[in-house]
Amino acid sequence: MTTHEEKTERLLKQLMTMEGKAEIVNGAIVRLPFDSHIISFCRGVVQFSLHAHIETLARGQVGTSTLAFVVDLPHRKSFCADVSFYDLPPAGMRFPRGAPVFAVEFRRENDYGRAAELAISQKISDYFTAGTLVVWDVDLQSQNIIKSYRASDPQNPAIYRRGDVAEAEPAVLDWNLNVDDLFA
Repeated sequence: MTTHEEKTERLLKQLMTMEGKAEIVNGAIVRLPFDSHIISFCRGVVQFSLHAHIETLARGQVGTSTLAFVVDLPHRKSFCADVSFYDLPPAGMRFPRGAPVFAVEFRRENDYGRAAELAISQKISDYFTAGTLVVWDVDLQSQNIIKSYRASDPQNPAIYRRGDVAEAEPAVLDWNLNVDDLFA
């Protein structure tokens, strides 16, 4: 193993013992904020809907907000989406290796402004580089509640508002979510 690989393995072992959410970015562990009341509720809505849909797909798994995915990008070694859908080999007591095909990222209180927009844009780009097909940027304070970015056309997200039905094609086939369910 090279020194770079050894450092990554040490960071992954450290990540395994941490409580809460974190990712490995730029050679360091970056802690992520916990969920607020509304984000926890909405994350549960999306997870429950995806879990119910998995039975019809007979494939895939839903990841919760503390599941890390190990990737091998130059500056990023893991992702920790708020909700994810993936079809990777079983990892047992370890983190799955590879990116989820679908990732949901909820904006928190401090996820606004120029620096935050750049960070969100970079993370979405990283997802696509790692192999993710669809990323939802969910902003519960905006009229444009879900921006659904697709790897095939990352500059033109589909926008979903109240009253709309959001989908995650081609990552999750035949699944959709009523945007209004996030506010029930």
